[in-house]
Amino acid sequence: MPPRSLASLAHALAAAPDLENALIALGECLAELDRGASLALIQYDARRDMLRERLTPVGATVVRSRMETTFDHLPEPVRNHILAAGPFFDVTDRSADYARLCGFSTMLDGGVLSVRGMKVEGLLGAVLALYEPRKIFGTRTTERMAPAIALFDLAYGRLAERDAREEAVRTLEDVTQRVHGEYVRKLGALEAELREVRNTPREVPVINPAELVAVQAEAARAIEEARRAARKAELADQQLTSAVSQLEQAHIELHRRSEALRQRTRTLYLVDRALTLDAETTDAQRLVDALLALVGDDMQAQRCSLMLRAPEPDYLYLAAARGIAPNVVEGMRIRIGEGVAGRVAAAREPLLVQDVREAAQHPLLRDQYFTTGSFISFPLVYHGELVGVLNLTNRVQRGVYTDEDVERVRLLGLVISLIASRNGLPERLLETLNDR
Repeated sequence: MPPRSLASLAHALAAAPDLENALIALGECLAELDRGASLALIQYDARRDMLRERLTPVGATVVRSRMETTFDHLPEPVRNHILAAGPFFDVTDRSADYARLCGFSTMLDGGVLSVRGMKVEGLLGAVLALYEPRKIFGTRTTERMAPAIALFDLAYGRLAERDAREEAVRTLEDVTQRVHGEYVRKLGALEAELREVRNTPREVPVINPAELVAVQAEAARAIEEARRAARKAELADQQLTSAVSQLEQAHIELHRRSEALRQRTRTLYLVDRALTLDAETTDAQRLVDALLALVGDDMQAQRCSLMLRAPEPDYLYLAAARGIAPNVVEGMRIRIGEGVAGRVAAAREPLLVQDVREAAQHPLLRDQYFTTGSFISFPLVYHGELVGVLNLTNRVQRGVYTDEDVERVRLLGLVISLIASRNGLPERLLETLNDR
């Protein structure tokens, strides 16, 4: 898959306001890979155990059509695989018949129909079907679409949770209005009865004792009903307050999950970009500069550097840098165990500095380019061997690095260590610097 397709799809899915826009973005990605293939998203109704609606991306629109087909129309192995929500599963038995059931036009060579389940909070929510031409040579479209489908699965979960939240809010509002209307109606009727009782003339020539007892009993009953109605209104108010509190907690949890999904999408993009640079770049200096820029931009570091293991024992050399002092040149050596980077290389443990006063005590941080007290120095280790040290500081807008940022750098550092070790970057880059 071209890198631009995966990157643009990740951005489009993150910005999609609804399921239709996300499905259109996935359809455009499929069209770039195989114009002969087509896909459809089939909504599943768990209460009725039916496939109820089919959504098919056609250009910049989504065509909706009703199905009303029971789930058990599919073969048992296919149903089991869909419920497991694993990768695509080929429907080899009567593929053409089930392709027509999913709304696809049958291909002359029969084509291959593949399906997979889409889950929301552990329950099946939809079935994604892909119909592609039968190939003798080359990679299957389902395999090439696997990263894009993984991104769409994350977006589908986010959109489904948002729709569920909106439906819960609408249901809560309807119930609240209905309870309040019933309370107002009953309270009005009771007030009318009380007014009628109070307005009864006091001067009555002859009062029947039995009627007097009945009136008093009726008044007592009306007062009791008013008290019960007031109690019901109080309980309804308490339930509403509790429901609003739960809804706020749900909003917070949904925001947290949305942020986690966004971070996962960003991580997938960064890993894909780093591996693409490794696959497309043969120049050692260009590869090192590109990897450092990738990490620096992601961590919003105005000042960053990458130091690699020198051939001399117990030394590191500056391989690439951005935003450092003019007198610091690439190829400069530092001894392992001296300075911040040297101590990190010796200990092979990351260093996180957050406080400005604490940061000012480190000798490598005392220069005119230092603007914040937040600093990360991370050792690059591959199969127990030290590869180098990655340094990040001066976060944009005086931000502060946290332990979560260290874990993010850990993942990117593993990728850089793998690429540097596999390509022999410490030796190749040093030869390039010596030839200058």
